[in-house]
Amino acid sequence: MTDRTVLSDNTAPSAVTPSDTAEVVRAHAEQAYADELAALDAADDRPRPPQWKLSPWAVSTYLLGGTLPDGTVITPKYIGSRRLIEIAVASLATDRALLLLGVPGTAKSWVSEHLAAAVSGDSTLVVQGTAGTGEETIRYGWNYASLLAEGPSERALVPGPVMRAMRTGALARIEELTRIPADVQDSLITILSEKTLPVPELDTEVQARRGFNVIATANNRDKGVNDLSSALRRRFTTVVLPLPDSLDDEVDIVTRRVTSLGAALDLPADLESLSEIRRVVTVMRELRAGVTADGRTTVKSPSSTLSTAEAISVVTSGLSLAAHFGDGVVGADDVAAGLLGAVVKDPVQDSVVWDEYLETVVRGRPGWDDLYRACRDLGGAPAGRG
Repeated sequence: MTDRTVLSDNTAPSAVTPSDTAEVVRAHAEQAYADELAALDAADDRPRPPQWKLSPWAVSTYLLGGTLPDGTVITPKYIGSRRLIEIAVASLATDRALLLLGVPGTAKSWVSEHLAAAVSGDSTLVVQGTAGTGEETIRYGWNYASLLAEGPSERALVPGPVMRAMRTGALARIEELTRIPADVQDSLITILSEKTLPVPELDTEVQARRGFNVIATANNRDKGVNDLSSALRRRFTTVVLPLPDSLDDEVDIVTRRVTSLGAALDLPADLESLSEIRRVVTVMRELRAGVTADGRTTVKSPSSTLSTAEAISVVTSGLSLAAHFGDGVVGADDVAAGLLGAVVKDPVQDSVVWDEYLETVVRGRPGWDDLYRACRDLGGAPAGRG
């Protein structure tokens, strides 16, 4: 039997080259929050797992926010249960991979990116799961010019993000794992259990360096997905990220993200007067729950999930309208179109839901007359009632 050699890479993970974040649409987390990560690194005197840039305590502080002894304020990246984040970080410090599960808009990808940035200093080792994702995307591919010229060789091998993470002891991210075909998903089993990636064409293998792990995300409400096999699911610690518990929490999340996006997009709007955020979030929470906030009126729920991410999108769109075509202050006319687009995904079923909600809830709610009129002007449904 031929002895198997081990492909290895003794170099440290390559640092992300700092760039002028003002010139990019969206900077990577490790670039956008470089100052906070540096401050945490300087203040962090706790034990760090192999290859980790920060200790588990510092990683959690980076995600959840806090104030360092020198007065540096770490902004919260995730608003929610501290224990869930601690469980996620603790899992990554072991040999078990992490699966972030939840409905759309529960910040799964956001948390995944920031965890990778804080732990490895590099959030870019990403596999984007789709129905067309092949095994080579997760494992490795080939430079076919080199392959045809000289046959299989290490020079012709094109490592995927997971292989690169194994070689450098970093975190790899797999987005939308359940969108990937089941047979491709199962190519992860050996990687996660043996921490080895065989390369049979070269009679070699890649053995993961200490610090390697995988963060996967999955949507538990999407249709047409490929359920994980029991063998693969056992290799993950699953953390379910819930929707925000309270209206105030969700308003806080949307406000922070809209403020950040508005600044990144140079929208010259009054960010201090986004009173529409509370109304947008209220509408989405009530339609999502099927009951009004006071519990007195039952409403139908649309086919869409109406996640926090969609609320952010609605308000950001309203911010752009107000900045470029209004007085800079977001009002009912600015968010009405976004609300209609977010709620009515199915023109037949959802239009009925939206019309009933406008008539039974929005129309009679004190102080919401302007929102009712703005939505009716767009929706074209009963105009002259009342």
